[in-house]
Amino acid sequence: MGGFKPALINEIEKLYKKKKVTVSSVLSVIVIILVQLTMTVLQSRVGLRSVGSMEFPILVLSVTVISILPLFTALVTIDSFSGEFSHNTMKISLTRPVTRFKLLLAKICAIMCFVLTNLLLVMILSLLVGLIFNRNSFTLLGLYRVLISYIVTLLPMLVLSLMIIFFTNILKSGTGVFFLSIIVFIGFKVSEIVFYQYSGLFLTSMLDWYNLWIMDILPLGKIIRTFVLMCSYVIILFTGSYSLFDKRDF
Repeated sequence: MGGFKPALINEIEKLYKKKKVTVSSVLSVIVIILVQLTMTVLQSRVGLRSVGSMEFPILVLSVTVISILPLFTALVTIDSFSGEFSHNTMKISLTRPVTRFKLLLAKICAIMCFVLTNLLLVMILSLLVGLIFNRNSFTLLGLYRVLISYIVTLLPMLVLSLMIIFFTNILKSGTGVFFLSIIVFIGFKVSEIVFYQYSGLFLTSMLDWYNLWIMDILPLGKIIRTFVLMCSYVIILFTGSYSLFDKRDF
């Protein structure tokens, strides 16, 4: 794809020069430390069973996927679109020999590179911490479960990112997009409780779909249904985002 590779490299370079990436990495380390400290305190005072070295990364992921990861994915996504819209720097990117479709795709791929890097960082550090505090529980099956859990988390984060991209092409204000994203996120969470029969349809319920992949008996039917549903979200949100992005006057 001519023009896509330079656009992708440019977007990745712009993204990793932002302070948000560093802050996200630092907070991820802090979360790992806090989770380990909490588990240590609970084990000493309450007598809670120690968490195995292969269970600890899953526990950290369950905390990260509902806090830091969605937050900084939203901030990076908003900055990549609303930030450039407000500073009129999007015009510079479009002066390159690249179509709007390829530019949009490059931005999405760059955001997913950020998510993947963040997930890999958290996974590696949590594995190390888990091995340090409970090295005897290491198993290859446990390592496989950790790897698959972190990898499959990419897909729901892609859906979240595309939803925010869709909002950025509707609203001009980055602050407005941020608060709208929070309201929608909370709305989905509330809807999961109120309409619990249909909780699987909401994006927030998909953030922990990695749990389906680490069950003793793999629920293939539910995995496929969730995968198809997320793919549908991706197609709809990407099509809507591109339609708005293509018609937008910079």
